[in-house]
Amino acid sequence: MTDAKEPVSGPLRRLGTSLLTLGRIRLELLAIEVQEEKDRIAGLLLWAVLAALLAGFGLLMLVVLVTVALWDSYRLLALGGGTVVLIAAAVFAVLKVKGLVAQPSTLFQSSITELREDADALRGRP
Repeated sequence: MTDAKEPVSGPLRRLGTSLLTLGRIRLELLAIEVQEEKDRIAGLLLWAVLAALLAGFGLLMLVVLVTVALWDSYRLLALGGGTVVLIAAAVFAVLKVKGLVAQPSTLFQSSITELREDADALRGRP
């Protein structure tokens, strides 16, 4: 029961303060998740671009090496084969990027889970 000295607005004020605190904590969690996802994507892009550039230069040098080695007899075949290999690698990379784009994002999953748990707790569910 309520204390005789405490006004009726006291429990409502505490409830409002608790709800604001809960909302603030959830927003902080959301901000942390956004920052983590941004850092992960930036690192992923950096390393993906670096890997693609190095692999491209490596394949190009391999095509040049094979072409120079076969210059006297099969230079057109070596250049054509190298072109086919590079185009096939580019097609594979495009298909891989399409597959990665099609995957669902896990952004805000922790926040959504926590909000569902909060709602269940407020409803009295275990």
